[in-house]
Amino acid sequence: MTHRAFIFDMDGTIVDNMAFHTKSWVAFFEQRGHAIDPDEFFRATAGRQGHEIMAHDMGEHLSKEESALLDAEKEALYRELYAPHLETVAGFDQLIEEAQEQGVKLAVATAAPPANIVFTLDGLDLRRHFDAVVGAADVARGKPNPDVFLKAAERCGTTPENCIVFEDAPLGVEAARRAGMRCVVLTTTLPAEAFKDFDNVICVARDFSELNIDELFALGAQNSAQ
Repeated sequence: MTHRAFIFDMDGTIVDNMAFHTKSWVAFFEQRGHAIDPDEFFRATAGRQGHEIMAHDMGEHLSKEESALLDAEKEALYRELYAPHLETVAGFDQLIEEAQEQGVKLAVATAAPPANIVFTLDGLDLRRHFDAVVGAADVARGKPNPDVFLKAAERCGTTPENCIVFEDAPLGVEAARRAGMRCVVLTTTLPAEAFKDFDNVICVARDFSELNIDELFALGAQNSAQ
């Protein structure tokens, strides 16, 4: 029997924290005399790994060591800003509890570095629920490449067509599309309009409380049959 699986992006999906990531990037670049447009920056970078963003915005000349130090500085700033607000998106805990009761495999697939995964999943005592956790340290390329979702499916012992991805960012939805996976979009960060061109989106919701597991798999089956 091939397992069904839910694969969750972490930042902006399990936790509604993207505004804090953006604030930390704005502060990080301001300290270096570099102004960024927050909305444009989010759309262009959400889902990419930190070193990919550093290379794009600060130059390819950065060594791996320099990039890692800068990334660590930015992420520490983010954790300091978001720590007082750390909580799951409404309905998440109930959804994963029901999914486990139905034998659905659960995975996290994120562009976050290890320290942020510890901060979120262990800070909220969520790691015990997941069959697989795949982060930036586990794959070479960030989203929109499909690597992180394919690795999560592999670790869950399932195939892309049996997976439903939960995302909040266009680069993440595109990564799911390239992985051959259907996607549920949460409008925690961007409006539904931002995702209208993706043919793998089966549902758009404000939070997890609006979702029904049986309906999601039924929608996923319809989408794959088209």
